Amino acid sequence: MSAEPAWPAGVGRLILDETGSTNAEALARAAGPVAPLWVLARRQIAGRGRRGRAWSDPPGNFAASLGLRLDDPPARMALRSYVAALALLQALEGLTGLGAALALKWPNDVLLNGGKLSGILLESGTGGVLAVGIGVNLRHAPPAEPGAAFAPVALRPETGFDIGPEALLAHLAPAFGQWEDRLRIWGFPPLRAAFRARAARLGETITARTLADSLTGRFET
Repeated sequence: MSAEPAWPAGVGRLILDETGSTNAEALARAAGPVAPLWVLARRQIAGRGRRGRAWSDPPGNFAASLGLRLDDPPARMALRSYVAALALLQALEGLTGLGAALALKWPNDVLLNGGKLSGILLESGTGGVLAVGIGVNLRHAPPAEPGAAFAPVALRPETGFDIGPEALLAHLAPAFGQWEDRLRIWGFPPLRAAFRARAARLGETITARTLADSLTGRFET
């Protein structure tokens, strides 16, 4: 396990015992004078996933959101999905030393031993406000959904690593800052290359599902 890195300068940290949704909390606070801000909840009771799904968050799991304001068009704001995925992968590797066991699933999930370990959800507000919500199954995994391509897994039962939410946030926030700097300075190509290097099922036939439709084809790039 690597030493705890320095917390990024100019970034706030708020730890709540309980909240409905860390994304909603981050959006509300980022709309005010304090931004950017990480919001971590030890208990999240109304978490959300992609396509309106509920996100299960039992005690001991990780639920946090970064609220920030960006002067970017929507398509570039959406690239923070990749920033978050790469940062989470980096943080988990730093804490566990796990290498090939961790992979990335398009568009932004982290896999562990082929199972879904995390979920990432971006939600936008007015005035360039963005919430980057991240949930990680540290101790508990929810039941698998019918037809799901990747069954949920949890870090502790899968590997024996028992990492608390606050310890993960201490590594995740600096990693997010580093990948955000790369995006800001060099644009998307370095992130695209890094994501592709750790992408699961590269070269296989996959189905990509959006809110509107599905697209099936060979995952090459």
